[in-house]
Amino acid sequence: MTGVLVAVVGPSGAGKDTLMEAARAALAGDERITFIRRAVTRPAEAGGEDHLPLSREAFIAEREAGGFALWWEAHGLLYGLPRAALEEAVASGRVAVANLSRRVLGEAAARHPLRVLEITASPATLAARLAARGRESAADVTRRLSRQVPLPAGLPVETVVNDGSVEAGAERVVRVLRGGRA
Repeated sequence: MTGVLVAVVGPSGAGKDTLMEAARAALAGDERITFIRRAVTRPAEAGGEDHLPLSREAFIAEREAGGFALWWEAHGLLYGLPRAALEEAVASGRVAVANLSRRVLGEAAARHPLRVLEITASPATLAARLAARGRESAADVTRRLSRQVPLPAGLPVETVVNDGSVEAGAERVVRVLRGGRA
């Protein structure tokens, strides 16, 4: 029995972390679905997702030891999916949910059964959310909003537009994770 990796992607400010956390709570008793905790070279107290904080040196050592199934660099940070957690989930037939970069989707699809869950929002909503979180300068926010990375062709993609309430967005995410349509 083989599971699937559901790669959650979308622009900064779309609410990926918020909707994933709400979906995790809604699916807490469902053993078919597991959320993979990413390693990130960002301090735990920086906010955002619950991640495994690593120094750059520790991340590189773990990467060199083969500890990540997938890894990438974005916005000056390194991100990785722990190999053991991802491979165990997929091998046991579960849905493994992880926030990924669009740039590693091709690699992910070559290694694992893959579905893509794109979470997005209108440009105005994205700008307001990025400004409100206060982690970046106005120039950094503008740079994030102008960055367009297309999805690789041929991947199964479900899109959730997250311009409404957290509850409505999370409901659509849960539906997709359970195998339905957004």
